Amino acid sequence: MSEIQLSEEDRAFIEEEVRAGVYRDADEAVHTGLRLLKSKEGKIAELRRLIQEGIDDIEAGRVIEFESADDLTRYIMNMSEDKRDAAAQTEINPARASRPSRRL
Repeated sequence: MSEIQLSEEDRAFIEEEVRAGVYRDADEAVHTGLRLLKSKEGKIAELRRLIQEGIDDIEAGRVIEFESADDLTRYIMNMSEDKRDAAAQTEINPARASRPSRRL
């Protein structure tokens, strides 16, 4: 593997982080940076997938239109209440959560 060239600014930053005890050495600092970059790339890929899912829904006509922000807020609050009620029902009767629904 070829050597990595760092700018003086990057080198100084890593050295300061090591001196401050944030990392044991430069290798750990670089490894942590790469791990964060991979995590960021994964989040970007997930965001792109969700955006495409939204575009597909719009193109297929799977949309809900609201007259006002208040209507949207009420819709979201109702969804939240429905989920909370379903979770509470599962806590009361855990067997319901594991049973498949008979409705089609």
